[in-house]
Amino acid sequence: MLCPADLPSVSDTHQLDGEVALVTGASSGIGRAVATTLAADGAAVAVAARREERLEDLVDEIETDGGTALAVPTDVTDTDAVHEMIATTRAELGGLDILINNAGVMLLAPVIRAEHDDLQQMLDVNLKGLMAATREALPGLLDQNSGHIVNISSVAGQTANETSGGYSATKFGVNAFSESLRKEIADSDVRVTVVSPGAVETELGDHIPDEQTKERMADLTDDLIPLHPDDIANGIAYALTQPPRVSVNELVIRPTNQR
Repeated sequence: MLCPADLPSVSDTHQLDGEVALVTGASSGIGRAVATTLAADGAAVAVAARREERLEDLVDEIETDGGTALAVPTDVTDTDAVHEMIATTRAELGGLDILINNAGVMLLAPVIRAEHDDLQQMLDVNLKGLMAATREALPGLLDQNSGHIVNISSVAGQTANETSGGYSATKFGVNAFSESLRKEIADSDVRVTVVSPGAVETELGDHIPDEQTKERMADLTDDLIPLHPDDIANGIAYALTQPPRVSVNELVIRPTNQR
């Protein structure tokens, strides 16, 4: 049995100097915060999203602060583009150690009013895009027998409420995919973490297409003090910097006064 003196000190925890991270959905919100946080902790960061101008601004910000960053404009619903995203990251930054699957959309509506295109987009971005990026990154991570995959889910992936049926279905899917992957690769030193945020101050809610749902969400969150994207980024950094023997498999991060 190990005694406390045998355990590594905090100074032995794995830091991000020399690591290469790839963050999808990095043009705003949680993705942007994660990219800047990991860069500040020493990682070289590839940032991916569809909005190229925002990515260039983010790269400029990271480099101004002394970090290393690369813009990789990508639509995660395009499997060829996802393949190129992974290949470009490895070629330009010298490898890939950390994959943050953050790209997502939240097009809430009751089932009776949900548009087929909105349901399909949530499936394509939130679930299929995440699976495609993981599938492309995984062989290299297993070959080097190290790395970390972080999948951004949601508290909506733990319980479904009115109007969240399509969105929750994708996030339940993220959780199931992540747990299956964790078990598949448990004999390796590649770790898998699922992060389930509650209410966060991001652009997600701005794109809700159903006006009644948008109004209802505003009423429900009126007295809520939402999380800042940095709160989620700090949780992710915690999981990434644990010693190799520690795998933080799931983080649920809610505002203190969210029910």
